[in-house]
Amino acid sequence: MEASDLADLGVTLSPADYAERLAALTQKCGLDGVVCSAQEAVRFKQVFGQEFKLVTPGIRPQGSEAGDQRRIMTPEQALAAGVDYMVIGRPVTQSVDPAQTLKAINASLQRSA
Repeated sequence: MEASDLADLGVTLSPADYAERLAALTQKCGLDGVVCSAQEAVRFKQVFGQEFKLVTPGIRPQGSEAGDQRRIMTPEQALAAGVDYMVIGRPVTQSVDPAQTLKAINASLQRSA
Protein backbone atom coordinates (compact mmCIF):
# COMPACT_ATOMS: atom_id res chain seq x y z
CA MET A 1 0.00 0.00 0.00
CA GLU A 2 1.03 3.54 -0.62
CA ALA A 3 0.22 6.62 1.45
CA SER A 4 -2.65 7.50 -0.89
CA ASP A 5 -4.20 4.05 -0.37
CA LEU A 6 -4.02 4.49 3.39
CA ALA A 7 -5.44 8.01 3.17
CA ASP A 8 -8.45 6.59 1.32
CA LEU A 9 -9.03 4.43 4.41
CA GLY A 10 -8.63 7.37 6.78
CA VAL A 11 -5.18 6.29 7.95
CA THR A 12 -2.77 9.20 8.33
CA LEU A 13 0.34 7.17 9.18
CA SER A 14 3.02 6.45 6.60
CA PRO A 15 2.94 2.93 5.13
CA ALA A 16 6.07 2.03 7.14
CA ASP A 17 4.62 3.33 10.42
CA TYR A 18 1.27 1.65 9.80
CA ALA A 19 2.95 -1.66 8.97
CA GLU A 20 4.98 -1.42 12.18
CA ARG A 21 1.86 -0.70 14.21
CA LEU A 22 0.11 -3.74 12.73
CA ALA A 23 3.18 -5.92 13.33
CA ALA A 24 3.29 -4.78 16.97
CA LEU A 25 -0.35 -5.75 17.36
CA THR A 26 0.41 -9.11 15.77
CA GLN A 27 3.24 -9.79 18.21
CA LYS A 28 1.14 -8.59 21.16
CA CYS A 29 -1.54 -11.12 20.16
CA GLY A 30 1.06 -13.88 20.43
CA LEU A 31 1.63 -14.60 16.76
CA ASP A 32 5.09 -15.49 15.48
CA GLY A 33 5.42 -13.10 12.55
CA VAL A 34 3.86 -11.22 9.67
CA VAL A 35 3.66 -10.98 5.91
CA CYS A 36 5.31 -7.70 5.01
CA SER A 37 7.35 -5.91 2.40
CA ALA A 38 11.04 -6.76 2.50
CA GLN A 39 11.56 -3.02 2.86
CA GLU A 40 10.32 -3.30 6.46
CA ALA A 41 12.55 -6.27 7.32
CA VAL A 42 15.53 -4.50 8.86
CA ARG A 43 13.36 -2.30 11.07
CA PHE A 44 11.05 -5.15 12.08
CA LYS A 45 13.98 -7.35 13.12
CA GLN A 46 15.37 -4.47 15.22
CA VAL A 47 12.04 -3.71 16.88
CA PHE A 48 10.49 -7.18 17.22
CA GLY A 49 13.57 -9.39 17.45
CA GLN A 50 15.22 -12.00 15.28
CA GLU A 51 12.70 -14.69 16.27
CA PHE A 52 9.79 -12.69 14.80
CA LYS A 53 9.30 -14.30 11.38
CA LEU A 54 8.94 -12.26 8.19
CA VAL A 55 7.28 -13.65 5.07
CA THR A 56 7.83 -11.33 2.14
CA PRO A 57 6.18 -11.26 -1.27
CA GLY A 58 7.57 -9.11 -4.05
CA ILE A 59 10.91 -10.87 -4.26
CA ARG A 60 12.21 -10.64 -7.80
CA PRO A 61 15.53 -11.90 -9.18
CA GLN A 62 17.69 -9.27 -10.86
CA GLY A 63 16.22 -8.44 -14.28
CA SER A 64 12.71 -9.72 -13.49
CA GLU A 65 9.68 -7.55 -14.13
CA ALA A 66 7.98 -6.04 -11.10
CA GLY A 67 4.54 -7.05 -12.35
CA ASP A 68 1.90 -5.77 -9.93
CA GLN A 69 4.36 -5.63 -7.04
CA ARG A 70 5.22 -2.07 -6.01
CA ARG A 71 7.84 -2.67 -3.34
CA ILE A 72 10.29 -5.26 -4.57
CA MET A 73 13.74 -6.56 -3.64
CA THR A 74 16.07 -9.14 -5.10
CA PRO A 75 16.54 -12.38 -3.16
CA GLU A 76 20.04 -11.26 -2.19
CA GLN A 77 18.78 -7.93 -0.85
CA ALA A 78 15.97 -9.66 1.05
CA LEU A 79 18.40 -12.12 2.64
CA ALA A 80 20.67 -9.26 3.72
CA ALA A 81 17.64 -7.43 5.17
CA GLY A 82 16.76 -10.40 7.39
CA VAL A 83 13.78 -11.89 5.58
CA ASP A 84 12.93 -15.40 6.81
CA TYR A 85 10.68 -16.62 3.99
CA MET A 86 10.73 -15.21 0.47
CA VAL A 87 7.71 -15.44 -1.81
CA ILE A 88 9.09 -15.71 -5.33
CA GLY A 89 6.08 -16.57 -7.48
CA ARG A 90 5.79 -15.47 -11.07
CA PRO A 91 9.52 -15.16 -11.76
CA VAL A 92 9.62 -18.93 -11.19
CA THR A 93 6.19 -20.11 -12.35
CA GLN A 94 6.27 -18.06 -15.54
CA SER A 95 9.87 -18.93 -16.34
CA VAL A 96 10.67 -20.99 -19.42
CA ASP A 97 12.62 -23.33 -17.10
CA PRO A 98 11.34 -23.01 -13.51
CA ALA A 99 13.80 -25.57 -12.13
CA GLN A 100 16.76 -23.72 -13.62
CA THR A 101 15.41 -20.41 -12.35
CA LEU A 102 15.23 -21.82 -8.82
CA LYS A 103 18.75 -23.21 -9.12
CA ALA A 104 20.02 -19.80 -10.19
CA ILE A 105 18.22 -18.09 -7.29
CA ASN A 106 19.61 -20.63 -4.81
CA ALA A 107 23.12 -20.21 -6.22
CA SER A 108 22.91 -16.43 -5.91
CA LEU A 109 21.74 -16.77 -2.31
CA GLN A 110 24.59 -19.15 -1.50
CA ARG A 111 27.10 -16.67 -2.93
CA SER A 112 25.69 -13.81 -0.89
CA ALA A 113 25.35 -15.75 2.39
